[in-house]
Amino acid sequence: MSGVDTSSSVVWLGSPSFPEAAREAVADTRLRANLRKATGTIRTKRLAMAGELDDWEELRTAGAAIKRATLRHLDHHLLKLEQSVTAAGGTVHWAADAAEANRIVTELVQATGEAEVVKVKSMATQEIGLNEALAQAGIMAYETDLAELIVQLGDDRPSHILVPAIHRSRAEIRQIFHDRMAEWGRPAPEELTDEPRDLAEAARRHLREKFLRAKVAVSGANFAVADTGTVAVVESEGNGRMCLTLPETLITVMGIEKVLPSFADLEVFLQLLPRSSTGERMNPYTSMWTGPVDGDGPRDFHLVLLDNGRTATLRDTVGRQTLGCIRCSACLNVCPVYERTGGHAYGSPYPGPIGAVLTPQLAGIEHAPSLPFASTLCGACYDACPVKIDIPEVLVHLRAQAVDTKRGGLVPTPEALAMKAAAVALSTPRRLAWAQRAGELGGRLLARRGVLRRLPGPLRRWSDTRDTPAPPRETFRAWWRRTRRENE
Repeated sequence: MSGVDTSSSVVWLGSPSFPEAAREAVADTRLRANLRKATGTIRTKRLAMAGELDDWEELRTAGAAIKRATLRHLDHHLLKLEQSVTAAGGTVHWAADAAEANRIVTELVQATGEAEVVKVKSMATQEIGLNEALAQAGIMAYETDLAELIVQLGDDRPSHILVPAIHRSRAEIRQIFHDRMAEWGRPAPEELTDEPRDLAEAARRHLREKFLRAKVAVSGANFAVADTGTVAVVESEGNGRMCLTLPETLITVMGIEKVLPSFADLEVFLQLLPRSSTGERMNPYTSMWTGPVDGDGPRDFHLVLLDNGRTATLRDTVGRQTLGCIRCSACLNVCPVYERTGGHAYGSPYPGPIGAVLTPQLAGIEHAPSLPFASTLCGACYDACPVKIDIPEVLVHLRAQAVDTKRGGLVPTPEALAMKAAAVALSTPRRLAWAQRAGELGGRLLARRGVLRRLPGPLRRWSDTRDTPAPPRETFRAWWRRTRRENE
């Protein structure tokens, strides 16, 4: 992918701020049409599948409760997971940040003597820029998810959690396959059309030989069970199943928040996730493994537990709820801002409402100060979230942090000074009366025909774009006293 900044804990930061990037995206009518059609289709399917269940809201409540309880005792569950994976024959590695995770995976691949790996779609590896780190070490990583393959062949960036190539049309995909597959050793047929069946078949033929010769696979994880050491990946194409069973070595990179206490917890999330993401009753492929098994699948299994800002997020009593995200993308599909700007405007592997809160927390608000403002606060994301993450609450919380960070936390902002002045004025009736009197006198000096057209100093930025009515000559309290005396 071009333009990736791997020096940050979350790749792609350093892109234009959200307002700048969004301005360009909104002007792209083709992009907006693609997004409107795709998100609308997924949204409709999700509503239909959720509506089938009488206990859908109870499932959401259960999922939220499990996530909250797990995060409260995350250290205990992670140590239990390490113990269980080790007992099952796997090896657990702890990575404090992106650099450490990339180093661990690179060394594990180099230890096998291989120079290429096949990959299951993984948000965590996008977050840390693993493909680029492997490439620097002379190791080629082949994406096997169809949409991720399109993105990789197009030297592009994902723009959606579930459908990374949502911004591409079928004609563009056809051209990418035709032009780039030859560079990877398998030319696309000249008669390739832009029909989905033909495109999928071209990808299947392109990837088949890579599956058969690959000795190492890298995956993410949707869930990991602490009490058994079981890791689960859900997907729709079967490419994940090929990666998880054919290679000799399997390396899984997983954010520490993906752990669940018990195997029984999967019952809740394997109902919530497919309905919220693809609008299906269940995923076509749900793969689970508990360490290596002789004669069945990889002989070596490594689990890399990634922190990369998650522990810092856990300390934030308001923001920690974002760690409950199960990466379903339901919030993206209902967000009016995402529907008009697409995912690239967010400058992060995590786009949409969840990206607007997750990225500033993982990378630090100073690296993504504009993202918490990439929302109308309409609340649709909260209504759609299968684990009831209150994204609007976290957005407002992070906006306050962004303002404080911008001023270094030392110099009060004009907004803060105004609020402090209002607090003082409203603290007693007498102070309020003095403030009203001062406003009346100021209004007499500045008003023209009952309107404050040009305010002095910093307030000019307000009056330059709107007309403000002058304060009334008589306050409500004065009017009340006068009329009461007259009526008596």
